[in-house]
Amino acid sequence: MEHAPEPAAGARGLRTPRGRGGPAVPPRPAADPGAARRARRPTLANIAAEAGVSLPTVSKVVNGRPDVAPATRARVERLLGEHRYTRAGTRRGRRAGLVDLVFNALDSHWALEILRGAEEWCSAHQIGVVVSSVRHGTARPASWTSALASHDTDGVILILVTSELPAGQMDTLRDGSVPLVVVDPASPPPPDMPSVGATNWAGGLAATEHLIGLGHTRIGAITGPADYLCSRARIDGYRSALEAAGIRFDPALVRHGDFQHEGGFARGGELLGLGGGTGRPTAIFAGSDQQAFGVYEAARQRGLRIPQDLSVVGFDDLPVARWVSPPLTTVRQPLAEMGRVAAQVLGDLIDGVPPRSQRVELATELIVRESTAAPARE
Repeated sequence: MEHAPEPAAGARGLRTPRGRGGPAVPPRPAADPGAARRARRPTLANIAAEAGVSLPTVSKVVNGRPDVAPATRARVERLLGEHRYTRAGTRRGRRAGLVDLVFNALDSHWALEILRGAEEWCSAHQIGVVVSSVRHGTARPASWTSALASHDTDGVILILVTSELPAGQMDTLRDGSVPLVVVDPASPPPPDMPSVGATNWAGGLAATEHLIGLGHTRIGAITGPADYLCSRARIDGYRSALEAAGIRFDPALVRHGDFQHEGGFARGGELLGLGGGTGRPTAIFAGSDQQAFGVYEAARQRGLRIPQDLSVVGFDDLPVARWVSPPLTTVRQPLAEMGRVAAQVLGDLIDGVPPRSQRVELATELIVRESTAAPARE
């Protein structure tokens, strides 16, 4: 008895379950290798990788920029169509429900306070928050920009990073038509980019006036990096207070730090080691609370008491400032409120509402505690 040959693999027709009788059933359709790919939501990063081009190039094609080679444009456009990618102009119809917060660093209470304020506003408006940090000294310097492209985001808040961003990274964000707000920009942001900050000049002025009012005339200052806007503004306020009081500004009493404990310790040690014609300062205005804590340790190691031998003023009013010994006199920077305002401005941009002002500055306030007193009599 002859047997019919087995149908070839993939042949169309009916099949009977092996080893049992019963009615024939339709064959399972052959697997579509592109189905899984189409099921995933496409991103510009996926399309850039498949096209073999950079992410900024894909952004230029999406936004109709002319500076793309015709063959490259055709390849990217074909993939955009295959992936059914929705252009930026039509994304408003569907929201991701996410915004990105990109920090210069996440190793301080300063950053956490801003994050807390932004997250509180977003949570109240049912918006999720994705947190990234700018990488330094790594083989993947732009990994966070790729992360932004790997998921849908409704907008981005940049915190103290604009001077850290290479032009290509900023172009990637702006070419992608992503709403942007910057908090405490390290360098002047583009004129059309909204920013939120504090009255740094007024804060430096108030801190120095407080020390002058106590009778100090040799007042040192430790600011942040020299190229940061906030650093320059705080030192300008410090200098203005000295000049208004008739006290000569002495560049030897000014140091540039890094806003961290280590910078305050190192630069504070330099100031406390001054001799000769300048002499050791009787008070130090630190450009951040963390630097002020570094000054505390530099003074302790030299047997100096605060405030009896040295008055110290910080800047930020971090939660820990009232718990150190002695409690720190400082300039309160409304960090959490800066985060909330930035999130609110971003929310308006996402809704298509232009900001009433491109630059928002929230007021600083001097908080007097126990780290400042009149200088000891000589």
